[in-house]
Amino acid sequence: MELEKDYILRMIKDLTKSIAHIILGKSEIEYELPKKDEYSRVDLLYVKLIELVSQGNINDAEDMLFDEINTSDMRQFEMAMSFYLYLNDFDDDYLERNDYSRDEISEGIKSICKEYGVSTMVEFLF
Repeated sequence: MELEKDYILRMIKDLTKSIAHIILGKSEIEYELPKKDEYSRVDLLYVKLIELVSQGNINDAEDMLFDEINTSDMRQFEMAMSFYLYLNDFDDDYLERNDYSRDEISEGIKSICKEYGVSTMVEFLF
């Protein structure tokens, strides 16, 4: 069971790394926040998502992400992928206590990619 969890964790990291390379032309996905006084609307959304997750409201955060995402903005795509990588760093106990799972992380990544029209590439990688 532990090997399966490690495999899924690694698969999610590898998937996002592949997405970063193919879609964003980067070696890693890492959404970086500017100085607080320079936050954009996207930065504020990311901060709010992270706050919700830290409060245990993962599903609310994911719902907010899909409600607010602008599919014409690739910075938001990177932010969304960073959100799922952030979730992936939590242990299974935290995710389960907050009614979430590693499988939902994978599904969320697939859904965001579908929103951005790159789902065929993700299906190939999975």
